Amino acid sequence: MASLVKLFQNCKISGLLTNSAKCIVVPERTIYKFIKKPSPGTGHAYRRIVHYPKEYTVKPLDVTNLAGRDPVTGRVVAKGIGGGIKHKFHWVVFTRDGPKEGPPQIERVIDVIFDGCRTAKVALVAVGDQLKYIIASENMKPGDIIKTSRFIPRIPVRANEGDAYPLGALPVNTKIHCLEKNPGHPYHMITAAGTYGTITRKFGEHVVVQIPSKIEIAFHQTCMATVGRVSNIEHGRTPVGSATRKRELGYRPRSGLWQRKTGKHGRKIRKPPPMRIAKPPGAPEPKAIRLTEPTLALKSNY
Repeated sequence: MASLVKLFQNCKISGLLTNSAKCIVVPERTIYKFIKKPSPGTGHAYRRIVHYPKEYTVKPLDVTNLAGRDPVTGRVVAKGIGGGIKHKFHWVVFTRDGPKEGPPQIERVIDVIFDGCRTAKVALVAVGDQLKYIIASENMKPGDIIKTSRFIPRIPVRANEGDAYPLGALPVNTKIHCLEKNPGHPYHMITAAGTYGTITRKFGEHVVVQIPSKIEIAFHQTCMATVGRVSNIEHGRTPVGSATRKRELGYRPRSGLWQRKTGKHGRKIRKPPPMRIAKPPGAPEPKAIRLTEPTLALKSNY
């Protein structure tokens, strides 16, 4: 009886006005609204939103945890993200800018602190009357003096750990991190905890660097890089220890079902890919112009 009541609730009766003797029961179909669900790995982060102010500050910034959900629709996108301790975010300045001629710029390390929103430690650095955060190197400690320069001398410099120089100014076999992909472009490589790149050789105006994935990439000699290895080198070798600790790090548990391992989990020895040259960033796409003037819109229709 309940099923019949539910059926007639989703039905409409037509033909009562035209012909009262004939009644046709037509069930209405349910209309579904499909929402395009975003996919991870498209350049959008679904772990947290950082609330940046208009001007740079060393004050810890507030964050909003997303727990793997899309901030617009609220749908779960990344199932492996969820929970975690809420941390403050420290605004790191990756660009190390110095004089192009003359003596290098002198900077002093004030403090080296832990940042819960990244794997590496950050260092509070004083430059003149300004303060900023940078990625700390392996042996960096408060009171250290670091140098920054964009000058490329004829003879390679003997840089200390934490100094920032162009790739053309550093000798071969130097360990580096926070490497610019293109000169002056705000995109830096090798910033994770314990990672480093190695300068292998030079040719022309390019310097070949072996990144942590053992791939060799040729960068322009004017690209800035920081000497040394990224701090917190024990990060990758420290065991999690418990499921509670995994939740505190912001990872949602898996299903727990046993799954058979396939051949993709085996060890494969492959030849490393050939060296490639870092290409400059492409030109931005032109924006569409929309006419909002009523007179222009009427003229465009004729």
